Amino acid sequence: MKLGAAAPPRRSRTIGVVYLVYFLTAILGEALHSRGLLAVGNAVSLIGYACYVALTLLFYSLFKPVNASVSLIAACFSLVGCVIGALAVFHRLPSGVGPLLFFACYCLLIGYLIMRSIFLPRVLGALMVLAGLGWLAFSLPMASHFSRYLEALGILAEGSLMLWLLIVGINVRRWKQQTRAMPRR
Repeated sequence: MKLGAAAPPRRSRTIGVVYLVYFLTAILGEALHSRGLLAVGNAVSLIGYACYVALTLLFYSLFKPVNASVSLIAACFSLVGCVIGALAVFHRLPSGVGPLLFFACYCLLIGYLIMRSIFLPRVLGALMVLAGLGWLAFSLPMASHFSRYLEALGILAEGSLMLWLLIVGINVRRWKQQTRAMPRR
């Protein structure tokens, strides 16, 4: 069965579950690092990046009917961010290179796709756009003064999307409608 062939309600719940597993591994990885358990923390972080790769592919499939090109570009940003993040775990990146810029672009594009979709609430898209802008702001010198607020915004946006997908899911009728309206190549 192809990734895009899964039934939309099941897929939206699957996305929510993968998102939750990612959140839990990210939190656990940070907690382990802060306690000095670097090797275990690194292993958990790599599992988190693997979950985010799966999440990226699932989101690509979900949002392809909205705009296939934008969904593909978003997926590419996320995958590059995951690779950079995984390389950072092994300290294999030049200084100044980090995954956050790529994940910021990913959040912006996912937010745009949500707002253009007819199967998810637009407020979730607006939150994701704000989160993307917040992650971009991290690259500014004055961001250290606002880092806690920017992190909270990102967690609120992505957490809201995760919970919506877990609890409510997508509007299946509208997803199918948008899929039928998708241009064929």
